Amino acid sequence: MYLTCIRFPRKLESTERTMQIGRRQVRSITLPFVAGRLRINGRGFRAKGFSLLELMIVITIIMILATIAVGRYDRSVLRSKEAVLKQDLSAMRNAIQQYTLDKQAAPSSLDDLVSAKYLGTIPVDPITRAKDWKVASEDILLTPEQTSPGITDVHSASEVISPFENTPYSTW
Repeated sequence: MYLTCIRFPRKLESTERTMQIGRRQVRSITLPFVAGRLRINGRGFRAKGFSLLELMIVITIIMILATIAVGRYDRSVLRSKEAVLKQDLSAMRNAIQQYTLDKQAAPSSLDDLVSAKYLGTIPVDPITRAKDWKVASEDILLTPEQTSPGITDVHSASEVISPFENTPYSTW
C-alpha cells in the first residue's frame, strides 16, 4: 500500500483506511476500484497472497474439470479405434472380393492378399493390437467362375462388446 503526502488531502469516506504503522495511526486514501480488492488482516496491514479457502476452491474446480476431460478423452480414443477397425475390415473385405473376382479362386489366407499386392500389409487390429484376425472360410462359391472355396469374410478376434453399439467386435 502506498502512502501519499498531499497538502490539501481529499477525504473519501468510503475509501479511507486506517493503518497502524509503529505506534501511530496513519490514514491511507485508495482509489475506489482498488478499495474493494484490499484485504486487511487483524493487525491493520494488507494481507498478501491467497487464503486457504480460495486455494481449495480453485483446486476443486480444476479437479472436476480434469475428471470430465479424462472421461471424454477415453471415449474419443475408443471411438477412433472403432472407426479404424471398421475401415480395416472394409478394406480387407474389398480385397478378398477383388482377389476372388480376379483370380477365380478365393484366397486361402490373408497372406495371399499381401503376396498378390491386394493389400500392402495385413493391418493390426486396433482393439487387440495384434494381427490376429478371425477369417471365415466357407465352401460357398461367390461367383459361378470360382473354382475353389476359401476366405469369404474377416472379423476382429476381440470378444469385447462395443459400448456404443452394444455388439461384440467379432460380429462386425
